[in-house]
Amino acid sequence: MLQAVIMAGGSGTRFWPQSRRHLPKQFLQMTGNQTLIQQASDRSQPAIPVDRTWIVTGAAHAVETARQLPDVPANQILVEPCGRNTAPCVGLAAIQLLANDPDAMMLVMPADHVISPTSKFQEAIAEATRVIGEDPSTLVLFGIEPEYPSTGFGYIQRGERIESKLCPVYRVTSFREKPDLTKATEFVNSGEFYWNCGIFVWRAQTILDALKEFSPEITDCLERIRPAIGTDRWQETLEVEFPKMPSISIDCAVLERASKQVRVLEAPFEWDDVGSWQALPRLFPADRQGNTTNGLCCVVDTTDCIIRTREDHLIATIGVNDLIIVHTPTATLVADKQDENALKKLIAAIEAQGLTPYL
Repeated sequence: MLQAVIMAGGSGTRFWPQSRRHLPKQFLQMTGNQTLIQQASDRSQPAIPVDRTWIVTGAAHAVETARQLPDVPANQILVEPCGRNTAPCVGLAAIQLLANDPDAMMLVMPADHVISPTSKFQEAIAEATRVIGEDPSTLVLFGIEPEYPSTGFGYIQRGERIESKLCPVYRVTSFREKPDLTKATEFVNSGEFYWNCGIFVWRAQTILDALKEFSPEITDCLERIRPAIGTDRWQETLEVEFPKMPSISIDCAVLERASKQVRVLEAPFEWDDVGSWQALPRLFPADRQGNTTNGLCCVVDTTDCIIRTREDHLIATIGVNDLIIVHTPTATLVADKQDENALKKLIAAIEAQGLTPYL
């Protein structure tokens, strides 16, 4: 039976000051009336009802996860004692699903992406499950047709097309990590590459078998955790064994090594990973001066700015351009829009000055 696994372990530092350590990006309303994690839970329904939805998150975010997703059963919120990237996350979810259903199939997706329309997302789920039904050893990835030569995403190179009904599906020729601009341009111009959006469908047992083959150090820990499922030893065992796993992505741990099993499905939906404040112009229409504003704003002689505030706090600008301005009750950011990497330096500087309560 198909079940949803939502990975909700991100810190969202690139959305400071609205995103904080205790309230990262997945808990924010970036578009619409729902937070990103609520959207992630809802978009797989009705194909996957909420009682077959699992969340993997960190201890610092478990309470907020439960608050925002009250219909998800409490025992289906899996709390990692520490961050270990996506391979241990997927493995932990897989052994839990198999404890309840030996034929479990997993839809694995991040909690903090924007996807529309939902109907097209469900078409992709249906096609992926059909492909796996014909070959249970298959690992299906969703690929996004690149809109520009991004240096921030990994790429999937497609090979031979296989029979499909709802969406094009291909064998995978290779994986390419985040390229430089020249290489990214080559990828896009070739027409053979997709962005790897980090959404997967596979049988739980298949991914565990692949982990055992390609990353046995993860499997060894999972096998020591598995007997504690549903017992009073669960938390203690998890806290001992989970930190022993290497911090590695599922792509590096398995997918890049198991390419003969991997298929890429061309996603029929619109997708945005909402990776930084630069995503807002893609999500909200800009005014005639190129400004993207959200909240109570008044701009004069202002161009190409991203401004985000609340409805009870006015941000007014005059004679500025190419800025990111974000207001929250306890911190305000004013930054050069063209220097996204500077935010990392700022976070480090805030921490170095002992201002960690503001992070």
